Amino acid sequence: MIAEQSTSIVTRLQIRASPRRVWDSLMFYETIEGPPPLHLRVLLPRPIRTQGSKSAVGDKATCLYQGGYLLKRVTKIDHLHRYEFLVAEQHLTVGVGVRLLGGSYTLREVPEEQTELSIMTQYTSRNRPRWLLTPIEAGVCHMFHRYLLGSIRSKAEAREADAGESCSLSEHES
Repeated sequence: MIAEQSTSIVTRLQIRASPRRVWDSLMFYETIEGPPPLHLRVLLPRPIRTQGSKSAVGDKATCLYQGGYLLKRVTKIDHLHRYEFLVAEQHLTVGVGVRLLGGSYTLREVPEEQTELSIMTQYTSRNRPRWLLTPIEAGVCHMFHRYLLGSIRSKAEAREADAGESCSLSEHES
C-alpha cells in the first residue's frame, strides 16, 4: 500500500475592507449567496449552510452540502489574524479518493485599507498518477476557494460600506 501524502492548497484575495470587517464576515459566514458556477456544480458537492458554533477553540461546526456533510473542529484562533480547523468527520464525496484533513483562513492587513484573506485546504488523495492529478485537484480547489472568497468579500465590503455610511451620517448630524 502506498502511503498517502497530504497536499496543501492556498488561495489569496485582497478585500476592500478592514481586517475586523473581513473577520466578522468570516466568523458569521453561514450561507453562500447564489449558486456556484456551473463548473463547480459539475465537479463538487454544492454547499448549503453551516450549523454550530465556530467562535472558540474546540467548537464544532457541521458544513452541510448536497449529498453529505463535513464536521469541522476549531483548533486555533488568533483573533483578526488566523482561524484553523481540522475535519473531524467526512461524510461527503469530494472527488474520487480525496479525504479532507483541515484548513485555515489567514488575514493580513495590506495598504489602502484592504485585507488579504488566504484560504488553505489540506487533503490527501489516493488518486494516481499523482504527477498528473495533483495539478487538477489543485485547480478545482482554487476554483472552490475563489467561490468562497468571493462570497466573503461581498459580505465584508458591504459591511464596510454600511459602516462608512453610518460614520458619514453621524458626522453630518453633529
